[in-house]
Amino acid sequence: MAAVLRFLIAVLLFSSIATASLSQEEEEFSEELLLKPLADRKVLAHFHFESKAPPTRTYGHHHRLFPKALYQLVQKFRIREMELSFTQGRWNYERWGGFDPISSSNAKPPGVELWAVFDVPHDLVDASWKNLTHTLSGLFCASINFLESSTAYSAPDWGFQPFSGSLRYGSLPREAVCTENLTPWLKLLPCRDKAGLATLMDRPSIYRGFYHSQRLRLSSTEFGSTEVESGIALDQTLTVVLQPTTSHRASMTYSSDSVLQPSWSLSSIFGRKVSGRCVLANSSNVYVQVERGLMSELKILHAEDEGSGADNLTFEKTWNNPGFELSIAPNRVIKEVNILHDETSIVLYEYLIDNYSNSEPFDLGFTWKFPVVWSSPQAPLHASRFLMGSGNERGAIAISLKATEPSDGLWFADTIENSCMLRFNVFQVVPWYVRVYFHTLQVFVDGKPQSVTDFIERMRISPSEDKVSPGVMEMALKLPCCVKSVTLTLEFDKV
Repeated sequence: MAAVLRFLIAVLLFSSIATASLSQEEEEFSEELLLKPLADRKVLAHFHFESKAPPTRTYGHHHRLFPKALYQLVQKFRIREMELSFTQGRWNYERWGGFDPISSSNAKPPGVELWAVFDVPHDLVDASWKNLTHTLSGLFCASINFLESSTAYSAPDWGFQPFSGSLRYGSLPREAVCTENLTPWLKLLPCRDKAGLATLMDRPSIYRGFYHSQRLRLSSTEFGSTEVESGIALDQTLTVVLQPTTSHRASMTYSSDSVLQPSWSLSSIFGRKVSGRCVLANSSNVYVQVERGLMSELKILHAEDEGSGADNLTFEKTWNNPGFELSIAPNRVIKEVNILHDETSIVLYEYLIDNYSNSEPFDLGFTWKFPVVWSSPQAPLHASRFLMGSGNERGAIAISLKATEPSDGLWFADTIENSCMLRFNVFQVVPWYVRVYFHTLQVFVDGKPQSVTDFIERMRISPSEDKVSPGVMEMALKLPCCVKSVTLTLEFDKV
């Protein structure tokens, strides 16, 4: 009897372990949409789709959800990481805020940007890059093959650590972005744009926006990585900044001469509703984000409305408050945990799309009640680049950095100098036909010339070679917290 019991226990343990391993080795797909009102009467919509496939050695070569074209791309060129983005318009840092860790939506330059890390010997990286760009050009109907030329890409060392030597970076700033690029991007989704959150991607609505950026990022642990074997992960994001249609009520002026922001809904900004989730998705959620600056202003309105004894926690967990009203009650309210901002925090309203269908589609509405004026959180520095001098032959490249406000996680204390400092990298690529004189580098701090060695910790320069390679400059700078502006200048001639 004891032997039988031991046998049954062993069988149960084996079956539970097998079930657990099987669940860990299945493909996964999830979809999310983040909506956020912006301070300048616009709305940010950030779509995020994530696909995961287990390691090939345990799962095999056949995939049900993960796109076959990208799987073959990873295997053929031995890609460890890759990111491809198509961007139209420029992110307005002053009005829309700095980098947002929730949406990761505002760090892409206009045009096409591509970088990739290869798990091949260093002398084969350039050949792998050229083959990859040629393949991507046919896959996404874009001129990515122009990045095959050695004059169009570079190999940064510091900005993408620890992949120095195996990484290549290239960009096409003048590449036009259109629906021909979005269509193959959507075909990588299990349900394409026929079901789920992707059905909101009405082409006219997206391309009439002020900013549009579609991104694809691959990461793989297929090739002998020492990390935990997680297989292949694919992140697809689409970020759009739209202007809601202004109604008569939205143009009402109040006693303070402030104008009510335009209210909006999914059907008003996209022209469509969500008729349920993609059936292949493990989860399908929509979030409405109320950023910290807006929460602070809403709390002031709440305090004025309820008196000084208002309960802030109760206010944050409601969706019907003095500032705005959501047409649908959320399934959950998520509050940011941040010890540095105890009084005001980011709040997310979560909606589960599993609860909706064709008979009852999801059409969230956001209605403003009173004018609310707030400012979005800023990045610690605003960067801009411009040309100086007259004529088209000689001049100077200027990189200007202006301080805004401290940002969590970017300032650090220098234990040696016992002071507050900010450390960051500058990565600059110039075409081969622009001859830059790197020895003319000057640094101006708060408008006054300073010694280069006082603020630049290290610098790597790769001069351009005519019709062969572009010029590359990488600098690691360290600035005191009290600095208001820094300007770097370099003289140049056009070949």
